[in-house]
Amino acid sequence: MPDTSRKSYVDLFRTPEFSPLFLSTSAGIAAQTVSGLALGTLVFRATDSPLLSAVSMFGPALAQVVGATLFLSGADRLAPRATLAGLSLAFAAATAALALPGLPLWAMFAIVLAEGLIASLGGGVRWGLLNEILAGDGRSEDGRSEDGRSEDGRSEDGRNEDGKDREGRNGDGKGGYLAGRSLFNMMSGIMQITGYAAGGALLTLLAPRLCLLLAAGLYGTAACLALRLTRRPPRASGRPSVAATHRTNALLWRSAPRRHVYLALWLPNGLVVGCESLYVSYDPGAAGTLFACAALGMLAGDVAVGRLLPVRLRPRLGIPLLVLLAAPYLVLFLRPPLPLTAVLVALASVGFGASLVQQERLVALTPGELAGHALGLHSAGMLTTQGVAAALAGTVAQFSSPATAMTVMAAGSLAVTLTLTVASRRNAADGGLLPRREARAAA
Repeated sequence: MPDTSRKSYVDLFRTPEFSPLFLSTSAGIAAQTVSGLALGTLVFRATDSPLLSAVSMFGPALAQVVGATLFLSGADRLAPRATLAGLSLAFAAATAALALPGLPLWAMFAIVLAEGLIASLGGGVRWGLLNEILAGDGRSEDGRSEDGRSEDGRSEDGRNEDGKDREGRNGDGKGGYLAGRSLFNMMSGIMQITGYAAGGALLTLLAPRLCLLLAAGLYGTAACLALRLTRRPPRASGRPSVAATHRTNALLWRSAPRRHVYLALWLPNGLVVGCESLYVSYDPGAAGTLFACAALGMLAGDVAVGRLLPVRLRPRLGIPLLVLLAAPYLVLFLRPPLPLTAVLVALASVGFGASLVQQERLVALTPGELAGHALGLHSAGMLTTQGVAAALAGTVAQFSSPATAMTVMAAGSLAVTLTLTVASRRNAADGGLLPRREARAAA
């Protein structure tokens, strides 16, 4: 069987609909980086508070858990094209509102939380659509795939909630998803490097509110690009509802292997993002540089995992990459010189490549018709954890220092990674998050 995970990036752009989704997402990420840095700078100048600055930048993630609880069933039950365009327009309007002169601080945070609420649906719609585009599976107008799978997570051929058929084979047929997601992550790194570098330069020339208006324009561009997608029916039948969201969340969470993957995707990553949320207060003049170095390291990690590492080694590198993600931050309490700090930040961010390894495992454990919901739950949970970690890191920094808080968050990330590794290996035939060599060879 050919190794479809090694599909070239050029092949991806030859896939219908990949390009408009890629370009729309690129514009949205550029807008997010510019607006986040501008808003964080605006709040820090007004309050001189590391906590409020961190929450203003990562606060939208705090509302993700509410959206994931109430609205996430829409990830597979809404038309992707209209939903993605509508979400981008909503972000354009909200970002423009943040630029209003004289807007009180409480109103800014209300808008920030509203952004997080509406964004909770975006990850599921986007990544579910990417999976559908790259899988190339047929989809009928009633939202059922050609093999008869329905919205309840079971197929008519007996596939169970873990995405396997009666003989234990993985039935997802996800093909190029890992290569596609790797390319999206690389694009995210490039856009963050560009966005933070451009945002830092713009903030030396323009007021933060003008930078917010530029970001609103980028969100509008993302909406226009999303309208170039083909009209597709929803992947699952039925209307979005709170009950459907709760039912599918429970189904996904019920499986212990999936549960461990979700926690590995959310917690170690989120705690390290808490470190990143303190860049502005750690060194206000070099925050853009540190964000750009972090994005550069993330780009290197995604290239390594998505294209360079042998497929047979990839499953065993998820945990070592999580260790790398946190370890360099342990020395920042010593306040090393800026060049060394930038190198440590870039090195640590290579560890974000662990998310590709864990996502590959999550997709393999999930039925295709629940892919959007499952990936949306991953995205919402990850962003929520990042928002909580940003608030926690800001609180620790408020009572100590940003450098000390970074070290504390990194130590917590390492502790969580160790705990999850041990827990996932109990009663797991394949070794859980750190697969055993013999299990990998058998597979």
